[in-house]
Amino acid sequence: MMLIEETAVPQAALPLSELKSHLRLGTGFSDGDIQDPVLESFLRAAIAAIEARTGKILIERDFSWTLTRWRDAEAQALPVAPVTDITSLVLRNRLDEEEIIESDHYQLVPDGQRPLIRPTGSCLPAIPGGGVAEIFFTAGYAVEWGSLPADLGQAVLLLAAHYYEYRNETGMGDSNMPFGVTSLIERYRTVRLLGGGAA
Repeated sequence: MMLIEETAVPQAALPLSELKSHLRLGTGFSDGDIQDPVLESFLRAAIAAIEARTGKILIERDFSWTLTRWRDAEAQALPVAPVTDITSLVLRNRLDEEEIIESDHYQLVPDGQRPLIRPTGSCLPAIPGGGVAEIFFTAGYAVEWGSLPADLGQAVLLLAAHYYEYRNETGMGDSNMPFGVTSLIERYRTVRLLGGGAA
């Protein structure tokens, strides 16, 4: 299984001014934007780290997910949440020939922890032997920063600030997130039971 981010977080959606305020960086200087690329990179890293830890997508964008078999042909859990739209489902055989499945053959079952793609009939279309299914979908809590849940937004700012303040450290050793960040994101983490199955 392989999840690919098809579109990146737009630069306009990054809270640069909020991070500058959080860091108490000076304003009004002629070179006041000289650190913007650095701050942007830390914001992107913080967003990626929190999304990886929680399995939740913060800023809305497009993804593709490739898998070789359905875990359950009656309902396949998607790898991240929240999913707002399934744009297409494509089957590819071992010769890389593709079959586009019409959207009336499946539906999205939204869920804050584990959204599903479910057939409108009895089961999802069979994946060809040696082939794959590709699901293209849109996921994310918000299109712009101001619409993001406040605790997730604060967690990103705290983690980006942590990256910024320790940017010259090369031997930190402990790769855990700061306690404040883990506390804020804890309720968004997916609980896994029974050898990796979602609860």
